[in-house]
Amino acid sequence: MNELVFEKRDFTPDHVHAVKALHLNNYPIVYILYNEKKRPSAYIGQTVQATRRLRNHIEDKRRKSFKHSILIGHEKFNQSATYNIESNLINYFIADNHYQLQNVSQTRSREMHNYYQKAFYNEELFQVIWEKLREEKIVSDTLENLRNKDIYKLSPYKELSPQQLEIKTEILDFCKEHMQKEGNHVITIEGDAGTGKSVLLSSLFNTIQDLAKDDSSPLHGTDNYLLVNHGEMLKTYKSIANSLPNLKKKSLMKPTTFINEKTKAGTTADIVLIDEAHLLLTKEDSYNNFRYQNQLDEIIKRSKITIVIFDPKQVLKIKSYWNDRLLEEITNQYNAKTVKLTDQLRMNANPETIKWIDRFIAKEILPLPTEKDSLFELKVFEDAVTFKTAIESKNNEVGLSRVVSTFDYLHKKDKKTYIVDEEGVNMPWNSTQDKVTWAENPNSIKEVGSIYTVQGFDLNYVGVVLGPSVSYDEEKDELAIDPSKYKDTGAFISRTDLSPEKNQEIKEEIILNSINVLMKRGIHGLYIYAADPKLRQRLLELERGK
Repeated sequence: MNELVFEKRDFTPDHVHAVKALHLNNYPIVYILYNEKKRPSAYIGQTVQATRRLRNHIEDKRRKSFKHSILIGHEKFNQSATYNIESNLINYFIADNHYQLQNVSQTRSREMHNYYQKAFYNEELFQVIWEKLREEKIVSDTLENLRNKDIYKLSPYKELSPQQLEIKTEILDFCKEHMQKEGNHVITIEGDAGTGKSVLLSSLFNTIQDLAKDDSSPLHGTDNYLLVNHGEMLKTYKSIANSLPNLKKKSLMKPTTFINEKTKAGTTADIVLIDEAHLLLTKEDSYNNFRYQNQLDEIIKRSKITIVIFDPKQVLKIKSYWNDRLLEEITNQYNAKTVKLTDQLRMNANPETIKWIDRFIAKEILPLPTEKDSLFELKVFEDAVTFKTAIESKNNEVGLSRVVSTFDYLHKKDKKTYIVDEEGVNMPWNSTQDKVTWAENPNSIKEVGSIYTVQGFDLNYVGVVLGPSVSYDEEKDELAIDPSKYKDTGAFISRTDLSPEKNQEIKEEIILNSINVLMKRGIHGLYIYAADPKLRQRLLELERGK
């Protein structure tokens, strides 16, 4: 790798004019400008005109605080490669969480694309660059560790798929077009688990906040918010805000807080983005200090433009019960449109495996896929010990592999230890930390995660315990769901505005939704252990018969 040029120098006019090394001048390069203040900051860029670009930075008052620069060149660099390495550096710097970056969203968004020898630049050469930065004490953590962090996976600078980019552009155009119009405007992004909704939302909010600071943009000066109902996910967004200039923690909040603050102040927001809107309340809930009938409706009334991320298959409580009809009833009162994410981006599984999971969630138990999937492992286990050992082994091998379970075992928030499946899995339910998400805590390999700790997050391998509420109906040859065995009593508090029959129907739907959430966490594999003997036997028969 001796073609790599890595030049560390002071960031001064004299040193900028001295860029003479063959592969640093008039060749594509990547550069880092930084300082070593108590709260250090940095700027990462790429250019084909090093001297001219760095001279522009010297003259830019926003870069006055920088004292040092690193120039990275290579005889085989092309602009696709430097653009790719620049993106990688920004994402990993955000995950390393040491520098506050001055980088803002670019007019051309980062779209996934291939180019000649991409694997060499993106993996092999980037690894060398990163290790050199670690040697120089610019960054600290390894790429392997950072890759498993949620703030890396949700970085606003991650490359978007063509579909994500198209939808992002459409939403930004919608915002610019409707900002000065009267009334309330709504755009809904629908997508199944793993279709990249949160990554899109992170990218979108960062760009909107950058445009709010850009005096040439129609969105300049706008007052915008990202609302996150999920406490674990809110921690991740706040960690990302530590590293970026225009993301402020005060613009990240829970829905009820936003509604109550805007009501008290008598003001309206400009653009509000809602992550996991299927978790919003659809009835009054005094426990959560919500005094109205529908959180989404109240948010829309307090915003010019509302951007809603929605998946009805992830509804987990009766008090947050949503379906397509109810969503339409709310949004149809306003100027509304819907866009859909359809590509599965989390799971490296083939279509046959995805189909098997989707049919399982619809209570249909198909034979396990016969086609060998080299990128994703779907496996059923006969006993709990082998199941646990397999997840521990994957965690030792690739990290971020965890056991999760349906809410079929007692779990209270009284700081006592509650055990999942004493006769089999025999592990404690998850504990939660103030600053670290559950899965990123190394000790969580010894615990079992619930839908409330993993919803919205990626794991490398997920081991799903199907508890006693999930059984097998031999006559119908399908899943049998028994809500009476489900221990999340808070999820099942009945509603007086729905019939007893409907309340019962929703209970079954909630259990199936929870299985959907749990089974779609794994990037590389799904391991299944059924506590119910009949279901376990049937799954093993289907696996052996494949």
